Amino acid sequence: MSDNLKQKIQSEMKAAMKSGDKTRLGAIRLMMAAIKQREVDERISLDDDQIIAILDKMLKQRRESIKMYNDASRKDLADVEEAEIQVIQEFLPEALSEAEIDQMISASIKETGAESMRDMGKVMGKLRPLMQGRADMAQVSSRIKAMLS
Repeated sequence: MSDNLKQKIQSEMKAAMKSGDKTRLGAIRLMMAAIKQREVDERISLDDDQIIAILDKMLKQRRESIKMYNDASRKDLADVEEAEIQVIQEFLPEALSEAEIDQMISASIKETGAESMRDMGKVMGKLRPLMQGRADMAQVSSRIKAMLS
């Protein structure tokens, strides 16, 4: 697979520099840094799926930070994280709807023959590659729990 996503992120970074959009530029630089870090650490060139996994992880980190900042009454910091989420999501595949997520979970439960919470790992294992970057996996996890219990 080519590195189209990486090229897209790089060209958006140049556009943000030219337009002087500091917030967008900051978020894109964070994305590029995370990608470069992994490429250097593992001495590889990442494909789109690996980049999506990194961006998905960045989204998860920001959602957790927003929760902590809101709990600490730091709306200013939560707003910064929210702005970064908006930029990161632009580079991810289109998000799945609630109905699509439920449908995929149901199908996966049937396919794996999952009957109880003990089978949750099988269901998550099947869904993660299909939903990576398209759904909040923490929410997917709690939905699976609800369906299996």
